[in-house]
Amino acid sequence: MFTVGLLAGVLFVLKPGRPHGEVSWSAIIRPFPWAAKVYGKLRLLEELEDTWLPYLTPKDDEFYQQWQLKYPKLVLREAGSISEELHKEVPEAFLTLHKHGCMFRDVVRIQGKDVLTPVSRILIGDPGCTYKYLNTRLFTVPWPVKGCTINYTEAEIAAACQTFLKLNDYLQGETIQALEELAIKEKANEDAVPLCMAEFPRVGMGSSCDDEVDIKSRAAYNVTLLNFMDPQKMPYLKEEPYFGMGKMAVSWHHDENLVDRSAVAVYSYSCEGSEDESEDESSFEGRDPDTWHVAFKISWDIETPGLAIPLHQGDCYFMLDDLNATHQHCVLAGSQPRFSSTHRVAECSTGTLDYILQRCQLALQNVLNELDNGDVTLKSLEPSVLKKGEDIHNEVEFEWLRQFWFQGNRNKLCTDWWSEPMTQLEELWKKMESVLPSFDCKSVHFTGLVQTYCDAQKSIFFMWLSESQNPHFCRGILQRQIFTLSDTYTHLFHKDLAVKPSSCLHCVQHVFHVQPSRASLQCSCVLGFDALVGRSLTNAVLREVRRDGLLVEQRNEILAAILVSLTLRQNLRKEWHARFVLPGDGVCVPDLARLVLSFVGL
Repeated sequence: MFTVGLLAGVLFVLKPGRPHGEVSWSAIIRPFPWAAKVYGKLRLLEELEDTWLPYLTPKDDEFYQQWQLKYPKLVLREAGSISEELHKEVPEAFLTLHKHGCMFRDVVRIQGKDVLTPVSRILIGDPGCTYKYLNTRLFTVPWPVKGCTINYTEAEIAAACQTFLKLNDYLQGETIQALEELAIKEKANEDAVPLCMAEFPRVGMGSSCDDEVDIKSRAAYNVTLLNFMDPQKMPYLKEEPYFGMGKMAVSWHHDENLVDRSAVAVYSYSCEGSEDESEDESSFEGRDPDTWHVAFKISWDIETPGLAIPLHQGDCYFMLDDLNATHQHCVLAGSQPRFSSTHRVAECSTGTLDYILQRCQLALQNVLNELDNGDVTLKSLEPSVLKKGEDIHNEVEFEWLRQFWFQGNRNKLCTDWWSEPMTQLEELWKKMESVLPSFDCKSVHFTGLVQTYCDAQKSIFFMWLSESQNPHFCRGILQRQIFTLSDTYTHLFHKDLAVKPSSCLHCVQHVFHVQPSRASLQCSCVLGFDALVGRSLTNAVLREVRRDGLLVEQRNEILAAILVSLTLRQNLRKEWHARFVLPGDGVCVPDLARLVLSFVGL
């Protein structure tokens, strides 16, 4: 948060238009990966001052010409060109998942802040795949592919997943056809003539396409991110800032973590009937606020008009080739609830279950023996080997285990597919992290404290539910409980281990190498207490460093190799601990209550 505030201050003092001597903007923003976006937005807003950028809708005469010239890789398929069978099955599948409570608002991290998305989502796709956006990793509810046994919690959920696999196959075929047509246009050096959407659903076919690119791989959709939002329940939606397009369900963005130049296909279903749709859109200046739209603009371009394309029941649109990289898009809210299925080629080189299992095995290859007392001996003290092991140690904890448990029980609502793999991951992680020593009575103290902690949390949140009209009262109770637990930790440490910690958390993390088990991973997401003492591969390395006879130069090389990883681990644990926000700090109490109750197993 300090970094964000510091940069904000710099951007204010040295904002565009303010003289700043020899200061280099590239030098200022280089350490901050997201700073270029902040600066670009500030610069764009200053250039706009009090005016809006122009944008076009289908009622504008130049709409289709502008589409063809500036947005040629955007393709629309109107609902009438898609089979009635899909139009019947897909809405039923949307409603089934919504009825069973399978879609959730995500807690995402934007510029150092946790934000609750206005859109509820669920990820469906290839078994073992994940998709990460805005620092949140989503785990697929697997669709029923051949050769994979999936136990769904409800037959209706199984049927819904089958429907989205069917839709995925259909959209993949349509995408391949569109990409092939684009390639033909390029070879023939022809420009497509824009036609009315009602006459010819495929709009925008003039594009360049690298002949060497495998078209099928660009359309090999492995996941779909389903979205739902009811704008009538979201009165605080942001206004579109550049064009004056109205309320946004999703702000301007590029889709993240996709295979380079891969396509994105979107099936849209809004819950209004044809009789409710506006019959005379000409009465509006700009876009019809009751109709959902997808809007496009060229990134940071103030010369080219944007496009606002109305989306009706069953419409599909495709973003082909590098459109997602060169353009930004946003979703403009209508008046009725809307679902969408956004099919993507997720970049999964580091995001599959097979990948992370292989990484764990690679880290554990350096274990020579596991002794009876829980200690381990290592095959190699080569700094590069030790560093790789610690990096994998961090990866499995922060990219997988904490991400999975932070989301509570949502991954178990549709299927138990992830239960066994995550248990396996935890066991591999324990070999890296928690090879337990013999602490005699002290281990018993910690076991009892974990149970006391969980029981305390249950009682607190039962009270929270009963006193939901008074969140500040519950906040006070929760804070008092924290102090009580802190005193308990301090008492145990001081009495049994003759150590006086400067703070409970400091003692746990730095003196006794406390590491989180599955239960404490869930607990630490709530209050930040890691509740299990243990030794690990890291400790084995440190024991070797302290061993007599080790040369000073070798000792220093080992410490230098692992120091960055250990520091990163400490900082990330602190960051994850801080991600739990109490009522009154900006998170909706009902959503937070549901989130926390799932953490503590209620």
